[in-house]
Amino acid sequence: MDFTRDESQDAVAEVVVSLLERESARDIALWPTLVDSGLLAVALPEKYGGDGMGLLEVSALLTELATDAVQVPALTTLGFGVLPLVAAGVPDALAQEVFPAVAEGAVITAALNEPGAPFTVKPETTAVSDGTTVRVSGRKVAVPYADTARWILIPTDNGIAVVDGDAAGLTRTANPTSDGVPEFTLVLDDVAIPAERLLPGGLAELHRCALACLGSVADGLLKGVIALTAEHVRTRQQFGRPLAEFQAVAQQIADVYVVSRTLHAAAVSANWALAQPSDSAEHNERTDDDLDVLAYTVAAELPAALQKCHHLHGGIGVDVTHPLHRYYSQAKDIARWLGGESFRLDRLGARCTSN
Repeated sequence: MDFTRDESQDAVAEVVVSLLERESARDIALWPTLVDSGLLAVALPEKYGGDGMGLLEVSALLTELATDAVQVPALTTLGFGVLPLVAAGVPDALAQEVFPAVAEGAVITAALNEPGAPFTVKPETTAVSDGTTVRVSGRKVAVPYADTARWILIPTDNGIAVVDGDAAGLTRTANPTSDGVPEFTLVLDDVAIPAERLLPGGLAELHRCALACLGSVADGLLKGVIALTAEHVRTRQQFGRPLAEFQAVAQQIADVYVVSRTLHAAAVSANWALAQPSDSAEHNERTDDDLDVLAYTVAAELPAALQKCHHLHGGIGVDVTHPLHRYYSQAKDIARWLGGESFRLDRLGARCTSN
């Protein structure tokens, strides 16, 4: 196995870095520029005007955006939307509608969580066939960008329903978040969709792509915050000496660096495994092992590492005009989306026990 980025991944990363060097926005104001850059077409099939790339290129894109703690719906659109749809297979009519729209800036999101069931594997949301129509009912929580999403992927007991963001019978209630990204609880009351928009299966692909891309974002966040913190302790002085020269400070930043390298290894390993073309049950099982390890590492280690960086910044870090808060708040929300440390440890333990 070779985790080194190839030319296409390097090219995507370089475009992102160049874009961020030119633009000052790090929130939704950056979205039109990101669309104009053509980066959203990276993972789209070539027959629909895309570049025909895959998970590894998307991961490179998301990691570089996260290194600057950019808050745009790239994760949801590509990681929760395009990649799972490509992996699960979509009817041509739906693909012709969705994929070109993504290249023009349309947002996609996915409802991964139900009340008390993060990344639920047995959705209680129902999809009932009614002739050429399917009626979807249920409740989903912690759905990011549901207010601007043109399509929402809804896991149901009969597959993945692709629901219009403005569908009749869909109610959105805003939830508070750490990073200010719009997030909603969704109630679906007999929402009608065409039968061809219910994709049989697809839940495993959705969860795998989402976990891999969340890991890539976490990798970028920690990479960026270490650079930020290292520069702070190098230049900030106390008692006439840079903070970095104090043994306790050096030990703490070293601890964060170790966590960063561990998380990076878990992220690139899981993404590499998922990107390998194989339908064997053994490969899928080993990939799921890697993804569960990644999810636990993110939920357990990322918020704690960011908290240590806050400590090293002192009072400066809690000022919202300082960029550190963007990293910390995103890390908190990612850990919450994953279900938290205890949930991920339980799921990882169950997998080890079953094996």
